[in-house]
Amino acid sequence: MRPTTLAPLVATLLFSTIAFAVEPATPATAAKPKSMQELLDASAPGDWRTLDPANTLYLDLAAGRVVIELAPGFAPAHVGNIRTLAREGYWNGLSINRSQDNFVVQWGDAAEDDKDRKSLGTALAHLPAEFTHTSEGIAFDALPDSDGWAPQVGFSGGFPAARDPKSGQAWLAHCYGAVGAGRDVAADSSNGTELYVVTGQSPRQLDRNITVVGRVVQGMELLSVLPRGTGALGFYEKPEQRTAIKAITLASDVPEAQRVPLQLLRTDTPLFAQVVEARRNRRDDWYKVPAGHIDLCNVPLPVRAPPKP
Repeated sequence: MRPTTLAPLVATLLFSTIAFAVEPATPATAAKPKSMQELLDASAPGDWRTLDPANTLYLDLAAGRVVIELAPGFAPAHVGNIRTLAREGYWNGLSINRSQDNFVVQWGDAAEDDKDRKSLGTALAHLPAEFTHTSEGIAFDALPDSDGWAPQVGFSGGFPAARDPKSGQAWLAHCYGAVGAGRDVAADSSNGTELYVVTGQSPRQLDRNITVVGRVVQGMELLSVLPRGTGALGFYEKPEQRTAIKAITLASDVPEAQRVPLQLLRTDTPLFAQVVEARRNRRDDWYKVPAGHIDLCNVPLPVRAPPKP
């Protein structure tokens, strides 16, 4: 698999840290804490954000559609190239060529001989590594718990992220559903044509070694059930084992009536802090001992269809 890079975030974003309140022990006489679903049911319209069509990628397979939110704030060069590739139909007719157990699925041009590979059109053939970005000016909503992979973790613009206050660097985390751009040995050897999705336990060792370009927000079940490849690193050994890609398009290039309307729970709100606490200290009847801790990649990121008027 070819690793990746990261790029600068939107400079106008304000640096912020949201306090994820840790609730005190609830007396027996107090009201029962709300579950995550009860909190979501009581949410206000402002607690949700609508996917930006210009930053939404549709991966269409025979089995259905995978919806990917791109992260131009962290990987602007890669996202820009991915937009060009999608607009020019680069992936249309190509295939998913790899499914490695407990790791990733990967798609792109399966041609082994470079001279036979599909033309990039007007897309760039060479991009800078975008593994990390300066944390200055980045909105960051920190979790209250420690992390084995970074000094601090949380969310930035709805994406699982990490940062190091000493180095002043921030980066996106390889959680389940993360989309990255494969590369060769050289750090700057990715151009965004070979993309992968994390389908196994979060491989956080890839953080700061590959460019993360976005995350799947709907349709993970279409990727996680793909047959595992029998070749090295889970690559399919025979062409007929691959999964054909009907098309990969930007939502903004699809007629509005054919788009998938989705709303994502904002990660910079008091409601999200309550949702996190409801999951890190489960207090429903089944749980006997609250954990008092939650891993970054275990924090739920709810997605819904827009409610009917």
